[in-house]
Amino acid sequence: MLDLKFIRENLDAVRHAIEVKGTALDLGELLTLDREVLALKQRVEARQTERNANAKLVPKASPDERPALIQKGKDLGEELKALEPELRGAEERLRGLLLRVPNIPHPSVPVGKDDSENVELRREGQLPEFAFTPLDHVELLERQGWSDPERVARVSGSRSYLLKGDAVMLEMAVLTFALDFLRGRGLEPLSTTALVRPETLVGSGHFPGGEDQVYKVEGDELMLAGTAEVPVNSLYAGEQLAGEQLPLAYAAVSAAFRSEAGSAGRDVRGLIRVHEFRKVEQYVLTRADEEEALGWFARILENAEAMLRALELPYRVVQNCTGDMGAGKVLMYDLETWVPSEGLYRETHSCSYLGDWQARRTGLRYRDESGKLVYAHTLNNTGIATPRILVPLLENHQQADGTIRVPAALRPYLGGREVLGRAVR
Repeated sequence: MLDLKFIRENLDAVRHAIEVKGTALDLGELLTLDREVLALKQRVEARQTERNANAKLVPKASPDERPALIQKGKDLGEELKALEPELRGAEERLRGLLLRVPNIPHPSVPVGKDDSENVELRREGQLPEFAFTPLDHVELLERQGWSDPERVARVSGSRSYLLKGDAVMLEMAVLTFALDFLRGRGLEPLSTTALVRPETLVGSGHFPGGEDQVYKVEGDELMLAGTAEVPVNSLYAGEQLAGEQLPLAYAAVSAAFRSEAGSAGRDVRGLIRVHEFRKVEQYVLTRADEEEALGWFARILENAEAMLRALELPYRVVQNCTGDMGAGKVLMYDLETWVPSEGLYRETHSCSYLGDWQARRTGLRYRDESGKLVYAHTLNNTGIATPRILVPLLENHQQADGTIRVPAALRPYLGGREVLGRAVR
């Protein structure tokens, strides 16, 4: 959420952000409602002042004057009784519009309508060369007996997954590796629930607008978050931290749930787009200093890249354009990892800087060196998300006999094994 004063003073920048991010918002309606709220507040304050002044006159008034003063106080009270709910209603409508105002993109962000206009920055790693016809991850899992898509579909429906045997151990190894790796780089491991209250999704910026992506728990005011960013972002909601407590940097692991509404027919095969998965999320709270925050952006991006290098996976770095970066983002990069069976790079990590957009929604502030209360800045980036990362991991490291070579970084988590699976071709 942007500061209302900032919006008033930077209308061109806000209008541009609305346009290039494709946000469905009428800025004129917001400004009209802002003026209405200001006028109502002035009326309420004026009537309150008048009523207070009138109340002070009553004890000093003569018996003849007192009835009129008392009646005037009642009339003012009735007027306030009518005005105050009108003001509250207008303020709620204004907040509803403010929650939809997008953040101002960084000057470096390319303007574009969707992911087709993202900009590739660089490629890293060597693409594998196979002396045999490589299999896709679904075929590799099936031939090793590591999955059972038909049975899990009967249990949980489409876009579900079930891993067996060494594939389970590989998945757990990847998650544990990510936690160890990020802890070694100064992030504090955090295990959190995916069950959250609706207001946490407002605080993270997933609501309003992303309601169709979220599973709701019937009979409870609880929902299932699609990333640990959601609960961690609200851990300090409404608090006032000391400046020396920042930065706070977490490697947060949790289950994650997404309904994948709007993705019908896309990526229905295998592990690319499933409803439930596991994820290690990098999440950082910093002081309100863009230079410091961008330093963290580079740091958590490098963390993700270093993990991909450790897993010996080729990838590319992509800068997201305005139409593909989400309302709250100031800056966003994706890491896309090579999937041999498709001959393309697939998004496996997203790195985002949101300024104080989330902290204003959650009411998270800290005291700076002068003692002034300031909204913190937030960043997030994928550490590892499974099972999606297993797609390039299995495919890039497959061998001619159908076994999977284990990257050196994962071997300590798999009992030192260098190969998984049995020869199946």
